Amino acid sequence: MAEETRKMAFICSKGNLDMAYPALVMGWAALGNGIDVTIFFTFWGLDLINKARVDHLEIPPIANTSMKMNMMGIPGYIGIPQFMGIIPGMTPFATKLMKEKMKALGVPPVREYLQMLVDAGAKLYACKMSVDMMGLKKEDFVDGVIDIVTAGDFMDMTENAQIIFI
Repeated sequence: MAEETRKMAFICSKGNLDMAYPALVMGWAALGNGIDVTIFFTFWGLDLINKARVDHLEIPPIANTSMKMNMMGIPGYIGIPQFMGIIPGMTPFATKLMKEKMKALGVPPVREYLQMLVDAGAKLYACKMSVDMMGLKKEDFVDGVIDIVTAGDFMDMTENAQIIFI
């Protein structure tokens, strides 16, 4: 009996910089292990594939309860008090620091990572309901997005896959 190819599907629902990388990193690792990868972008996750937004993703410290000062280059393991997130300039500051840390680790920017995934065989899809809700079209998305599909279509395409919601 032939062994069926293992499948993983990621649902990206958030458009923050820190929420872009989990699916990209895990998808890349899965592809490297011969696992079929499908990524479905819905709601604010569409920002990850939107040509106008992909290079401008941010990491807002407000309501990010896990934001640690050591991530920001300050020694120790102290969380940023939530009230500091409202200070003007904190989001660009946190975004800049995260991008610098990722670059220092050799992690590609989101747009480049998406292209690497597509080149390696990952399949990218946009959620029809979210696309309609936001008034977007297929041409608004980065190269490599195969199609705009319904949630039902995504379920059919990813039958027997491990599904990870991010």
